[in-house]
Amino acid sequence: MGAQKGRDLLLKLDAAGMGSFAAVAGLRSNQISFNAGTVDATSQESASQWRELLGGAGIKSASIRGSGIFKDAASDAAIRSLFFAGTIRNWQVAVPDFGTLTGPFQIASLEFGGRHDGEVSFDLALESAGEITFAGV
Repeated sequence: MGAQKGRDLLLKLDAAGMGSFAAVAGLRSNQISFNAGTVDATSQESASQWRELLGGAGIKSASIRGSGIFKDAASDAAIRSLFFAGTIRNWQVAVPDFGTLTGPFQIASLEFGGRHDGEVSFDLALESAGEITFAGV
């Protein structure tokens, strides 16, 4: 994958829970991370006491972090509502020349900021709350 424009990484929300995704914000910076926990299966019989891991076990998770400005007042209201209610919704992240991630996430953190001579911005952290699917390009 060659260099890509950061602005092309798109965050979409299924606000109504009906399977229809819409862009909710203009992200100026963003980050996606995937994690996979391990299960230690080491025993007294492990060769030379080297650690052994149980393949295919452990917990997988995904985190999405972004900052930017809201697309409109409706997007702002939808995200605030989901945060304060602790609601889990399906989100979709399109990564250019990589693919699309779709799945349930909960808003783990929501911060607002702004300068006296600029717009209000936000920082958002999403944590996976179920199976994440990937569709490559």
